[in-house]
Amino acid sequence: MTAQSAFDLIFRNALLRGAADPMDIGVTRGRITAIEPTLACEAAEVDVGGRLALPGFVDSHIHLDKACLLGRCGHDHGSVSEAIRAVSEMKKGFSVEDVYARGARVLERAIVHGTTRMRTHVEIDPRIGLRGFEAVKALKRDYAWAIDLSLCVFPQEGLTNDPGSEELLIQALRDGGEVIGGCPYTDTDPNAHLARIFDLAEAFDLDVDLHLDFDLDPSWWHLDEVCRQTERRNYGGRVAIGHATKLSALQPERLRAATAQLAKAGVAVTVLPATDLYLMGREATHNAPRGLTLAHKLAADGVLCSIATNNVLNPFTPFGDASLLRMANFYANVAHASVNDFDTCLDLVTELPARLMNLGDYGIKVGNPADLIVLDTQDSRFAVAELPDVVMGFKSCRQTFARQRPTVFRPGS
Repeated sequence: MTAQSAFDLIFRNALLRGAADPMDIGVTRGRITAIEPTLACEAAEVDVGGRLALPGFVDSHIHLDKACLLGRCGHDHGSVSEAIRAVSEMKKGFSVEDVYARGARVLERAIVHGTTRMRTHVEIDPRIGLRGFEAVKALKRDYAWAIDLSLCVFPQEGLTNDPGSEELLIQALRDGGEVIGGCPYTDTDPNAHLARIFDLAEAFDLDVDLHLDFDLDPSWWHLDEVCRQTERRNYGGRVAIGHATKLSALQPERLRAATAQLAKAGVAVTVLPATDLYLMGREATHNAPRGLTLAHKLAADGVLCSIATNNVLNPFTPFGDASLLRMANFYANVAHASVNDFDTCLDLVTELPARLMNLGDYGIKVGNPADLIVLDTQDSRFAVAELPDVVMGFKSCRQTFARQRPTVFRPGS
């Protein structure tokens, strides 16, 4: 039994991953100051009831600026290029207020589903200008009480072939952009696109998060150039690629070589199950390919991976509720994850994306912010399998949401 003169709050009976018995978590000034079996101290208390406590889900790849567009177009788009064109037309009319309202809708869903950290990609080009960026900056400020939002600015429709995009991109980087992204497959000169993105990353000392190799034709790709740029610039551990669906189309020998290449270069992979499954293989008449890169297998072979939301209710993905627990379950089903992989599937929306985003203060550890969520289960293995309710959440010790258990009304009750 450990005694301390003052805690602002004690979480009692919290089951942590990997622990056999519940622990008490003491918090002072918004940070965790003790984790012990029993804390003897008079303080405000929250009884977790032996349920699973996590530091919150981490969404490493989402697009708040183009979320919730159902109703503005037909949503019968069957390819990546068609979805890009549809949003390109719509975003010309986006206002700061419009982007803010749609982004807030998704953020609030993410918060009540337990997300505490998020990287949102924000499109920068002459069609949208900086309106989307200004809106998402405001969201970052206004929702800091519940979620840490990181802004990755990127040119969706090319860079070298889109005059004015680079100037706007640089302006955004000077005004709060925290990560730089790219989309080389929309550029007429993909290698020049990548070189310029890496140049800007070095100039502003920022991590890189790219959209890459988003189709099922393994006869060509940009992965080699990304790995080459990463190694040449000593940027290992600071580069991520999203989608990378071409990896799902490789024969085993080529996949092993690509896996080793990614691990050696220090390039992470974010799999986006809802979008990847929706857009890949739609032209097939039978035996349609999934188009889903197996993140849990890459992770087992030394590649840092994550699973993320990507799009919500738009031409790229006309589904979504911003629940990363549901996304992990969805992924586990489609990826044929075994029961022994379920803990890794939970890692793919918690610990691993936190590493991908280089979040040094993530986790239920002494000294870290008191960010945690409580799941209605006593076994982390069942979190992905049974989709338990996320019953409450806290950010720096302040409660951000609560969810009541459903009530069953039996006859005569």
